[in-house]
Amino acid sequence: MKKALYKQIEEKIEERILANEYGSRNRLPSEYELAEEFAVSRLTIRKALQQLIDKKMLYRRENAGLYVMSKPKIVSGKGGLHSFSEVAKKQGKSVHTRVLDFQEIPYQQEIWEELEAAEEEKILHITRIRSLENEPMTIEELWIRRKYLPEKLSTTLFTQSIFQLIEQKIKLAYSHQEIEGRVANKKEADLLKIKENSAILHVHSITYGVTGVPILVDSSFYRADKYKFQTTYIRNGEEK
Repeated sequence: MKKALYKQIEEKIEERILANEYGSRNRLPSEYELAEEFAVSRLTIRKALQQLIDKKMLYRRENAGLYVMSKPKIVSGKGGLHSFSEVAKKQGKSVHTRVLDFQEIPYQQEIWEELEAAEEEKILHITRIRSLENEPMTIEELWIRRKYLPEKLSTTLFTQSIFQLIEQKIKLAYSHQEIEGRVANKKEADLLKIKENSAILHVHSITYGVTGVPILVDSSFYRADKYKFQTTYIRNGEEK
């Protein structure tokens, strides 16, 4: 039995996505352009694209068309993406959070570009010290798109897991991380209660929602003598 026309088109576009012909998180051609290419109605194209949205291969941006869903290639941390609080809980340790500051900040090109935010969008900057068993472990600097946080903000609110706060609005999916080692300056050493020039890990990450939209930027400094990261690399099977 011959497949329905929309199904044939769905499979063809899926092949292109898997072959990275459109690129990760890039915009698809418009319904009109695809209808012309496949010589079918826009209704048929729309039905084919909806199947790919349901498969979470595409996502729709308001007033901006359809985009290819970005797929994480590296899983950072043992067992996947977890917050500091979730990791501590699994290890049976208590977490204490001291909020140093939180405020909406004026436009900063680098941060806004990392978050793919419009220039007029509100971004919240938060600085916190996270401790395990009352021992300082990390300094967190976070930049979060304001619309993904609760309406009412407070210092007490930000002592909680940021992931859990955000997931009241949108489910988080994955994070791209860059990790580098360096030594602590005096300010960092004082906050972490370690000696100046002690080894620390600088972790810069961007965390994305299930729609492939960046939600928060995290620039954190971890004590290298107390914290480690485990990363799983997945081989794609290509011959070299």
